[in-house]
Amino acid sequence: MIALKLTSPKQFMSHLLLSETFDHFLLVEGEIVTFNTFHIDGYIQKDFFEETEGLPEYSAWKQVRDFCWSLIKGKRTPLSFKFVFSLSAENILRLIESDHLDFKPDDVQGLYLNIRFDETGLSCVTGSSLKTFSMDKSLDKSWDMMVQRFFTKKGIEYDLIV
Repeated sequence: MIALKLTSPKQFMSHLLLSETFDHFLLVEGEIVTFNTFHIDGYIQKDFFEETEGLPEYSAWKQVRDFCWSLIKGKRTPLSFKFVFSLSAENILRLIESDHLDFKPDDVQGLYLNIRFDETGLSCVTGSSLKTFSMDKSLDKSWDMMVQRFFTKKGIEYDLIV
């Protein structure tokens, strides 16, 4: 787990809300505080759909990004927001294979990005969850490095908080 202070909020918000940068992440949950508090449960309600085969557990960010943008845009900055993103199962498999890790994708509950904005600023904290106990922290380290590479590749400015 690492914490990153996002040093260019305007630039980051453009990536988050106006571009496809985070579209392949799954939204686990979100909360936006403006004139009201808006809670978003990213869990897909499968009863809503006629065909449920192949549906992921959570909505992709690209499915809710415009809705979140409609809540945040305007002359006034939100009081706060938080989003919890999860790496998709396909990308978890890709990370495990590319870093030659001794994990099975089914052992991984999730690899998370926790993005938070409040009066202290904009930050991102990584996290991981396994379905079984393990002393092996190689997946955590690979995920932390992947997030830093991803941010650097996308030009997202950050400081590592120690």
